[in-house]
Amino acid sequence: MANIIPKVPIAKNEPILSYSSGSKEKKEVLEQYKALFENPVEIKMRIGDKDVKTGDTSPMCPPHDHQHKLGFYHKANKKNIETAIDCALEAKKKWSKMPWESRAAIFLKAANLVAGPYRSKINAATMIAQSKTIYQAEIDAACEFIDFLRFNVQFMSDIYEKQPDNTPEIWNRLEYRPLEGFVYAISPFNFTAIAGNLPASAALMGNVVVWKPSDYQIYSAKILMDVFRESGLPDGVINMVFGEAEMITDTILESKDFSGLHFTGSTHVFRDIWRKIGNNINRYRSYPKIVGETGGKDFVVAHPSADPKEVATAVVRGAFEFQGQKCSAASRIYLPKSIGDEVIRYIKSDLKTISMGSPENFKNFITAVIHKEAFDRIVETINRIKESQNAKIVFGGNYNDKEGFFIEPTVVLTEDPQYETMSRELFGPLVTIYCFEDKNWIQTLKLIDQTSEYALTGAIFSKDRYALEEALSLLENSAGNIYINDKPTGAIVGQQPFGGARGSGTNDKAGSIFNLIKWVSPRLIKESFLPVSNYRYPFLEE
Repeated sequence: MANIIPKVPIAKNEPILSYSSGSKEKKEVLEQYKALFENPVEIKMRIGDKDVKTGDTSPMCPPHDHQHKLGFYHKANKKNIETAIDCALEAKKKWSKMPWESRAAIFLKAANLVAGPYRSKINAATMIAQSKTIYQAEIDAACEFIDFLRFNVQFMSDIYEKQPDNTPEIWNRLEYRPLEGFVYAISPFNFTAIAGNLPASAALMGNVVVWKPSDYQIYSAKILMDVFRESGLPDGVINMVFGEAEMITDTILESKDFSGLHFTGSTHVFRDIWRKIGNNINRYRSYPKIVGETGGKDFVVAHPSADPKEVATAVVRGAFEFQGQKCSAASRIYLPKSIGDEVIRYIKSDLKTISMGSPENFKNFITAVIHKEAFDRIVETINRIKESQNAKIVFGGNYNDKEGFFIEPTVVLTEDPQYETMSRELFGPLVTIYCFEDKNWIQTLKLIDQTSEYALTGAIFSKDRYALEEALSLLENSAGNIYINDKPTGAIVGQQPFGGARGSGTNDKAGSIFNLIKWVSPRLIKESFLPVSNYRYPFLEE
């Protein structure tokens, strides 16, 4: 295979299946859901070539049925993490030397496994353990993960093709080396695709990884690891560990071979890890690459020219799909008073038709929030709103955790643009609306920019192109992803590279070449075909 410059398959977005009544995919996923739900599992860590159990375990339960036991998983001790690092570094000796097209083939096979034999299983697991409706599971665990795998291979090829200019006498080459050491990947509960992409993107570029998925996503993370192994990923390239986050992180950051962090999670945790990396900077062989996508307080702003029904639809979908547990979820809404009441009427009308319950019932639009801590945090906020003089609930506000952690879609109206739910990230099915005087369009845009520490996503609704340009200019640094006349969620790999700045992360754009470039360390090779043999330059001659 040395005498070949291969072209990778052209990446295309995976089609989203409909799961309509009577469809083959609906029958398959419901059968898989039932089989998984009724058969508890023991999930072990994967370290090197071993499935590791420690006896220190924690149970797994569906958020929509928290008394039901899905099984349990084993948690790491410090020695396990040290072993994972050693296994990664040992695997690196061969993995980093493997031809790039062979690495590509492994992850392309993984994409096809998810698209085919694993599709119903990974979707059902995500429905069960993360309480996603089938549509939310399909666009995440199946389609987005497939897209990450396929597009990343194409992006890798694009990177490798980027080479410097040459002259007839000089040949310049850029070698895109993997980082020296290993990468630490920390993934969140809310997207199975992100959980798979964080370790896979770094590994694709020749790196080795110690991967810690969220405690509340381990059930579907196990299936991701099964996919990696079946696709031919060598042992030790991606090591999957569970357990106490601070211990794992501290052990990782003690290693001189730590070379990169690929993180999605809370802003607070990311900043704490960054601080620890800074404090340990003298330990490391190289300056670690730090990539993080963190929190959001995402906005929708409407101009008086906006269509009220379009705005309302964007709010309902953007705020309440997956119970508002997306870092891109619409959370603060700014409406001009001329259309505000109409938009709110449409929102309330839509929400009256929404049903809530188990994702096994395809009639449900939303299900449960992820765990009791999230439930309690949101409920406490709702109760404060009910007692507040500065805000009122205009829809929802009910909740029940008897069987699952269910919170009704809740719409809050406030006259205080600095009210706590306009600025504080909640990560739940609650959205707050502030209505402004039409004449204060410019002032409102400035208010949006100054209200939150985050800058992830935002949506602008307007039929006035001048107003759109004003908003795009004044909100230039307010969001890494801006949507015009569309909801602020639903970025598609290869179409809308995703990420934000300020308190929302490093804006390295998952699903793009900008993310993959972080996992290489270029080396320039200059070769001279006619080496000089006299040190004297012409200007030295008399």
